[in-house]
Amino acid sequence: MSVDHYENFPVASVLLPRHLKKAVIDIYRFARSADDIADEGHATPAKRLLQLKAYRQALHSLSRPEVAGGQPIPTELSTIFLPLGQTISAHQLPVMPFYDLLSAFEQDVVQVRYADYASLCDYCRRSANPVGKLMLHLYDCVDEVSLAQSDAICTALQLINFLQDVSIDWKKGRVYLPQSDLAKFGVSELFIAQAIVQATAHATTSTAWRALMQFETDRCRSLLKSGSPLGRRLNGRIGLELRLIIQGGLRILDKLEYVRFDVFNHRPTLRAADWGVMFWRACIQK
Repeated sequence: MSVDHYENFPVASVLLPRHLKKAVIDIYRFARSADDIADEGHATPAKRLLQLKAYRQALHSLSRPEVAGGQPIPTELSTIFLPLGQTISAHQLPVMPFYDLLSAFEQDVVQVRYADYASLCDYCRRSANPVGKLMLHLYDCVDEVSLAQSDAICTALQLINFLQDVSIDWKKGRVYLPQSDLAKFGVSELFIAQAIVQATAHATTSTAWRALMQFETDRCRSLLKSGSPLGRRLNGRIGLELRLIIQGGLRILDKLEYVRFDVFNHRPTLRAADWGVMFWRACIQK
């Protein structure tokens, strides 16, 4: 549940109950480190997949020791998986969301384009939604409606991150805008490549690009609003935390529109001044 993938994950937030902070940190440590394997550094795809396979094996050792064949968790992974195992046990967390996250990270290594919105949503189902599911389990709020609204919020936040990071992802060889949407609005990948090269000189957008990005922005805003009732249904500080996260996503969408979707020169981020606006809106959010 973040505006910038796991960058804004509510680690040790003052709004988190003290008894949940360790659990959130343990989940974050797993997700952040595995995501870094897929994304950071200069390792070959084969090396990345091998490292993620070690994560999968360690997760087997925690959840299904009979599948792991009794193999102990490697020493280099113990600082991640031993605390995680304690958290899973203490809070009776489902293990499938952790496997889903690994599946998404493995996919990042081998897949760099998405044919349509459905295939991108399937990726978000495994790359973002599991975090929301785990948080709801920590909050003991796992009814069907809450889970569906959490999925809408998490998917929206992941998609917003993709809109922010068009240039960053392009330099990694990835395009997370659906290919069918690019074709629908007449935006080629050549346009993205040229816009990045020219970004240091002047604003580089076009009518077609702005129409595409407005379409994607409107879709994200609709997803956030469809999930927003969850922020009121969760009581106390947890509800306020979630409403702030939702408002953070909406704030980024506002900033995208303000710069006319010129993400090549202006990557929208949340600044100190935004938090007052977000807090006020979170307090009055219905």
